Amino acid sequence: MAKLSISQAWDECRAILARDGKLISTVALALFVLPGIVLNVVTPSVRAGELPAPGVWIAVVVIVVLISMVGQLSVIRLALGPHITVRDAIVHGSRRLISYLGAVCLWIAPILIVDSILFNIIRANPTHPSLAAALLLLLINLTALIIAVRLLLLSAVASAEDENSFVVIRRSWELTHGNWWRLFAFMLVFIVGAVVAVWAVEWVVGLLVRLAFDEVNPLSVGGLIVIIISQLISGALSVVLFVMLARIYAQRAGRPDAAAEVFR
Repeated sequence: MAKLSISQAWDECRAILARDGKLISTVALALFVLPGIVLNVVTPSVRAGELPAPGVWIAVVVIVVLISMVGQLSVIRLALGPHITVRDAIVHGSRRLISYLGAVCLWIAPILIVDSILFNIIRANPTHPSLAAALLLLLINLTALIIAVRLLLLSAVASAEDENSFVVIRRSWELTHGNWWRLFAFMLVFIVGAVVAVWAVEWVVGLLVRLAFDEVNPLSVGGLIVIIISQLISGALSVVLFVMLARIYAQRAGRPDAAAEVFR
């Protein structure tokens, strides 16, 4: 396989967004932005470093995550072609959800379990934490980072190929072979840019809202404005990310039909 070209994927991403931006935006609004707003409103407010008490919000989190995953698969389907309607793209994403969810859980769940065990061991003696547990925790998370980059195309594979969760993992591993540093650099730049963009917008909007309203909390008008704008920014960034992943997949998988669809 030829080396991955991030610049080519970016050019194709821009072409798709210019051509099908309205269709993809409809999916993003329905499956990224709206569920995110609901989640922000229903999640209890707590002090920094604390978790809300168990409640209905946990069920909302699960539902929002599943809806978001359908959205990811739908956006990728629209970005790969051939052309379909928004409704068909969402139906397609719903059908591929189980395979995608299974693939994500297969590699993330064991890491989360081991991390939780090691974290509890360290927390059990905060004055003299276990050095072995701390080093092992660091090693496992570094390993998780390496694996995460190799499995970056899970969503694209799950959307494009009608395969079970195990095959989806294997295919993503194969398609990212030899391109770890390119994909890592892409994700690092994207994450840094996204964090800066979201922080800047939320800071400016938050400042303006505080000047216009006396009270800013999730249930106030001012708080709702901040939530809506932050979710719109987050939704836009998600669209760019998953269209990029679709184009990276098309490039690595050798999808001439998808490439032709972009520049038709």
